[in-house]
Amino acid sequence: MKKRGFTTTLLHTPYPMKDPHGSLNFPVYDSVSFEFDTSEDLEAAFSGQVQRHQYSRITNPTVEYFESKVQGMTGAFSVTAMSSGMAVISNLIMAISKSGNNIITSRHLFGNTISLFEKTLKPFGLSAKYADLTDAESVAGLIDSDTVAIFFETITNPQLEVANIRALSDLAKKNNILLIADTTVTPPSIFSAKDFGVDIEVLSSTKYISGGATAVGGLLVDYGTFDWSRFEKTKKGFKEHGKLIFKMMFKKQVYRNMGACLSPHNAYLQSLGLDTLALRTERSTSSALELAQWLEKQEAVKRVDFPGLKSSPYYSISKDQFGEKPCSMLTFDLESKAACYAFMNKLQVVRRATNLQDNKSLIIHPYSTIFSEYTEGQKLEMGLRETTIRLSVGIEDLDDLIEDISQAL
Repeated sequence: MKKRGFTTTLLHTPYPMKDPHGSLNFPVYDSVSFEFDTSEDLEAAFSGQVQRHQYSRITNPTVEYFESKVQGMTGAFSVTAMSSGMAVISNLIMAISKSGNNIITSRHLFGNTISLFEKTLKPFGLSAKYADLTDAESVAGLIDSDTVAIFFETITNPQLEVANIRALSDLAKKNNILLIADTTVTPPSIFSAKDFGVDIEVLSSTKYISGGATAVGGLLVDYGTFDWSRFEKTKKGFKEHGKLIFKMMFKKQVYRNMGACLSPHNAYLQSLGLDTLALRTERSTSSALELAQWLEKQEAVKRVDFPGLKSSPYYSISKDQFGEKPCSMLTFDLESKAACYAFMNKLQVVRRATNLQDNKSLIIHPYSTIFSEYTEGQKLEMGLRETTIRLSVGIEDLDDLIEDISQAL
């Protein structure tokens, strides 16, 4: 039988066991703990002799099923669902590093991610080295014996910068360091991280996957491609556990102890969201491309950034990695901050709110909101302008979006 398509695979992910009622949607196990028949069974589960659900902070049937759908969709070695995208990033960095280590990344990152590196993890002795990730040579010059990973966003938020992922992968493999990609803006229906040499994919499932901003969540997707036998924190256990060593270390030393588990109800909502992921992605990315092209022709608009535009400096590399319609996020500039605010206040269909990839189109002024905690100098380093508006395109009818933006302009 030929390999099934993306959506067919998601819709027909098998249950771990037959449902007694024949339910076509996997049930929500909103239970904290699970009963065992005997004390010996309980001991066997806790000691790892058998795989059984014991406590929902550690594993839960509904969460496990959601993870299995993501695993089938991505072809990953293992998947761990967590309470948010930021929980995934913070737990992963804590798992792979120790005091004195460093991670190479870019200042062109989501504001909370930079805050995590600078304000949360730095006091524990972990440093971030900032490079131009579109220049592999500048990245190579920063790698040293304490570097554990290169961390990047496939399309940066909100700068919309695109790095050559294969070049970063070659560099990571040459130096035996992890390549970690935040693929929130380019989910698996758009981008196959495994095909481009990404070792670990992290993403906020709050966005595209949840199916209309119904639930907060995050995913750690491990492709099993990294050589853990040469990694300081895993090389000892690798002899006994092989490729499973990272999953075991992550689950037992960080995930379980930090408690950032995904709730069963949120896992259920996000499982439903997965079923229509490709359909919603196709609609929103198509509209984003047409809106970007239309905005370029508007006199009041001073600049449009979208990697799917032929005018973008990232058009060729974006097309190679993500296709003709790379994402549903775009930015455009008006003449001043005051003009941005006046425009946003006139919108009637597009909502003034933070988040990305909701079914509804959302608009925000990043300079004064998401990055409000940073100084003007820091914002300049991050490539931010106070004249920029970020638009997350939803699945409304395109004509209605154009009419709304047109009257506001």
